[in-house]
Amino acid sequence: MKAVVFTLGCKVNSCESSSLINGLNSLGYETSDELGYADVFIINTCAVTAEAEKKSRQSIARARKFNPDCKIIVTGCASEKNPHAFSGKDNVTLVTGTKAKDKILSMLSETGEKISDCTEYYEEYLPARTSRDRAFIKVQDGCDNFCSYCIIPYLRGRARTRKKENVLKEIEYLSPTEAVITGINLSAYDKGGDGLTGLMEILTEVDCRIRLGSLEVNVITDEFLTSLKNLKDFAEHFHLSLQSGSDKVLKSMNRHYTRAEFLQKCELIREYFPLAAITTDIIVGYSSESEQDFADSLDLAEKANFADIHCFPYSRREGTVGAKLKELPPEVKKEREERMIALKNKLKNAFIERNIGTIAEFIPEDEEDGYTVGYTGNYVKCYVKGETPRGKVKVKLVAPFRLGATAQLSH
Repeated sequence: MKAVVFTLGCKVNSCESSSLINGLNSLGYETSDELGYADVFIINTCAVTAEAEKKSRQSIARARKFNPDCKIIVTGCASEKNPHAFSGKDNVTLVTGTKAKDKILSMLSETGEKISDCTEYYEEYLPARTSRDRAFIKVQDGCDNFCSYCIIPYLRGRARTRKKENVLKEIEYLSPTEAVITGINLSAYDKGGDGLTGLMEILTEVDCRIRLGSLEVNVITDEFLTSLKNLKDFAEHFHLSLQSGSDKVLKSMNRHYTRAEFLQKCELIREYFPLAAITTDIIVGYSSESEQDFADSLDLAEKANFADIHCFPYSRREGTVGAKLKELPPEVKKEREERMIALKNKLKNAFIERNIGTIAEFIPEDEEDGYTVGYTGNYVKCYVKGETPRGKVKVKLVAPFRLGATAQLSH
C-alpha cells in the first residue's frame, strides 16, 4: 500500500506531516510527500489566506486524478474552518481538523467528520521524519494574540507548550545536523514560566545546529540573546514578524509594539550577532493602510536592513476583527506588493553582498545544475560546484549567484 501526505502551509504543518509519514512507515506503508499515485492521501490543509484554502481544495482533485479509487483524508486548518467544504467531495472518506492529528493513523478506516474540541494540553506526536540533515521540531501550538487579520487562533486554539524534556529527547533521538525549532507562536513557549530562554538553556549541550522559527519582538531580550550565544551552534537567523511599519496600522492589527520598538530589537540582535540575517513578514494593502502607512512600511524595511521579506497582500478572513473593515481595491494591493517586492530584492542582494568573502558552514541539501546547494547559518543559499561531504561543510562565499552565492570549500 502506498500513502501520500501532502502539505500546504507553514513549517508546523510540515512537522506534523513528517510525523504522520513516520507513523505510516511503521505501519508498513510506502510513503511520499509529493502528489503521485497512492492508495491513501492525507491532505494537510492551510487557511491562512483565501488562496491557501483554494489550493487545499484543489489538491483533492489533483490526488483523485492519480487514482480515481483512492481514499482521501483531509486534515488541518482549512478543514477545521469549514469541514463541509471537504466532506462532500468524491473519495474523501474522513475529515479532521487541527486537533488530534496524532490520532489520524488510528482512524484510517473511519469515515465522516471528526472535528475535535480544542485542548489546553500539548498533543505529543511521533518524532518527525528527518529530511536528510534537517529536522523540524514542533515545540508549541496555538496562539493567544488574536491579531485582527488572522484566523489561526480560532482554528488552532489557545497557546500550549511541549515539555522541555520531550523536546530534548526528540532532538537526541533524531540526531540531525540542524534542528529547526518551530511552533504556531514560538515566542509564547512556556509563557508565564522560563519562556523560550529556558528551552534554549537546556539545549546548550546539543550537538547540532539550532535554528529558530518565526519570532515576535517581545522575546528579543538580552537574556534570550545570551542563551542563544551559549548554544554550541546557533544559526544566526531571526525571522521577526513585522506586518506593518505604520504605528497606526499596527494598532489596528492588534500588534503589541511600535515601529521604534521593532527597530530597537533589530539593533539589539546585531549587538550580539553582527552578521545575523533578520527577515520578516509584511502584509501590504491591509484595509486601514493609507499610502502614507505603506510608505512607513517601506521606510522601516530600509532602516531595519532586512535580509529578506515575505510579502503578502492582505487576505480577508471571515470571523476576524479585520473582516469588518472595508477592503482596499485589488489593484492597490497589487501595486503595493510590487513595490515591496522590488525593495525586498534590493535588500536581499545587499545582504548577500555583505557576506561575500566570509567563511561559513553550510549544510548540503540538494543538487541543482551540477551544484551542491544548501544554506549557511544566517540563511545565505550557497552553490558549491560538484559534490560535497554530508553534514556541516565549511565554505568561503565567493560571488553573488542566482538568489544566493557561489562558494568554495574552505579548509
